Amino acid sequence: MERSHLMLFLAAASIVVLGTVDLVFDAPSGMDTAHFLVELLLILVCLSAAVGLGRSWLRTLRSLDRLEHDLQGAWADREIWRGQALTLRRGLGEAIDAQLDRWQLTPAEKEVAFLLLKGYSHKEIASLSDRSERTVRQHGMAVYRKSGLSGRTELSAFFLEDLLQPPESSPASAVAH
Repeated sequence: MERSHLMLFLAAASIVVLGTVDLVFDAPSGMDTAHFLVELLLILVCLSAAVGLGRSWLRTLRSLDRLEHDLQGAWADREIWRGQALTLRRGLGEAIDAQLDRWQLTPAEKEVAFLLLKGYSHKEIASLSDRSERTVRQHGMAVYRKSGLSGRTELSAFFLEDLLQPPESSPASAVAH
């Protein structure tokens, strides 16, 4: 419960308790009916407010418990997903590396091929690999020549084609096969 709601709850509960004590002590001395009704009404209003705030507090606590439970479930799902994604990424990286080996690329050509697949430009690859842009371009041309592909688009498509298959039940799956 927020601090302000807690203070309201405590104030209402205090008025209920103190008002009831006042009524009990005033009863033997014979108070008039109007005074009695005003105090009774004040007690009932404060009692109603205290009960309402208390129920709201309990609902909030239950909601918080549900949210914490849902959050724990989401974190668990996230960890499962991360583990699966890591396994798949490793497998994909190994599969790409094996294909680049089949094309008999040099280590420098393999590095350029990986960076081209990641979407880096020749200029960015040159900066990252501490080579000239011309050398990077030559390595890229060697990758395309050895692979039998015509350029970056075909290189990316070669590896992505089998990864991006539509679900078996979709109309696009008939076209993909």
